[in-house]
Amino acid sequence: MNQQAIEAHDLTVHDHFGRFAAVASGWLGSTWAFAGAGLVVVVWAATGPIFHFSDHWAMVISMGTSIATFLMVFLIQNTQNRDARAINLKLNELIRAMDSARNQMIDIERLSDLELDEMQATYEKIKTSWTTRQSRTARGSQEK
Repeated sequence: MNQQAIEAHDLTVHDHFGRFAAVASGWLGSTWAFAGAGLVVVVWAATGPIFHFSDHWAMVISMGTSIATFLMVFLIQNTQNRDARAINLKLNELIRAMDSARNQMIDIERLSDLELDEMQATYEKIKTSWTTRQSRTARGSQEK
């Protein structure tokens, strides 16, 4: 396979998984999925006396919940990654569309933690300065 075919195949696989994850997380986060999971637990608990609360009986629910949790971690992470990416793209578009916005803010999520800390300190100084001006203005209007 040539490089282009491999990249096209990878995009197709990622696209299929992305669609699957979106549909699965939508369904698994529904009231019906919760009710179904609750029903499974009730049925499992009701069968306890039938199986004399054996180790095998306890292991069934333990293994089932472990597998479900393991798989759900990947679905949830994929959904969160997609949501965060979409939100960042929307914010980038808003920054780009506003004349007074600073375009260097686009894609700041790619900066290092140190660079983000420096940027946060800058905005904290701006906020402190604004708060100080507001309190002076409020005191000045009360004195009149």
